[in-house]
Amino acid sequence: MVEDEELKASVRTIPDYPKPGIMFRDITTLLGNARAFRRAVDQLVHPYAGGKIDKVAGIEARGFILGGAVAHQLSAGFVPIRKKGKLPHQTVRMAYALEYGTDEMEIHVDAIRRGEKVILVDDLIATGGTAEGAVKLLRQIGAEVVAACFIIDLPDLGGADRLRAMDVPVRTLMAFGGH
Repeated sequence: MVEDEELKASVRTIPDYPKPGIMFRDITTLLGNARAFRRAVDQLVHPYAGGKIDKVAGIEARGFILGGAVAHQLSAGFVPIRKKGKLPHQTVRMAYALEYGTDEMEIHVDAIRRGEKVILVDDLIATGGTAEGAVKLLRQIGAEVVAACFIIDLPDLGGADRLRAMDVPVRTLMAFGGH
């Protein structure tokens, strides 16, 4: 990871949100800055440009924004991974670990054909529970998960390493220490 200091400066930090001791990394400021948004998408896309990527899967909700832009740049389809009960067609569901408990995510059963090359996209990787669940869900319906891409890594929480342990290459644009 080669950090772009100007890009990193476009991320707002909100102390003690959603609870005391957490430094929330808010990408809405990056998204609202046309130059930073374009640069982030270009940097996420760069290693895969010219390759054969069939689909980009985005995790609800910021992963939809980034994933749609990445899919457009790669001329790939976009697949939403949503919270339980939000998709209208037949779905496949996967439980995943949260900091305190579990939740479930879904994908349409016909969103990806077996063997399609897929990149998973979200804004941030922290503990990795959601991303790990998404990778398992994608693999369950036959996707070849080529990579997982995030703007921000919180390496102290180990999520990127969890994905690498699943043989998923991880691309991040910047890292912040702590939580």
